[in-house]
Amino acid sequence: MRWNLRLAAANRGIWKASELQRMLADHGLAISAGKMSGLWSGEPASIKLSDLNVICAVLGCGPEELLIPEPEKVQRVDEQQEKPAVTASAGGPPVTPKRRDGRSLPPV
Repeated sequence: MRWNLRLAAANRGIWKASELQRMLADHGLAISAGKMSGLWSGEPASIKLSDLNVICAVLGCGPEELLIPEPEKVQRVDEQQEKPAVTASAGGPPVTPKRRDGRSLPPV
């Protein structure tokens, strides 16, 4: 998904993040300067649906104008190309890959 807040705001004559921030505050959504900067200039990793609802109400748009699908960026996992678990050469228990962040994998 591509985040399109800046263009949606510009289409309504809102050119500054601080202006939108004030408008959102008038509708009960207080956003910090740091979070507003991320919403305005970046692609937020997540956004609350209640926040999205207020943004849409202030801009007079729907979520489809703020969230643009990019299906070409979605990769399909081909089940035939998945690698099987590697087994120990001495006939021991199978070795399963571990995540790089140290967390365990979910049970199969």
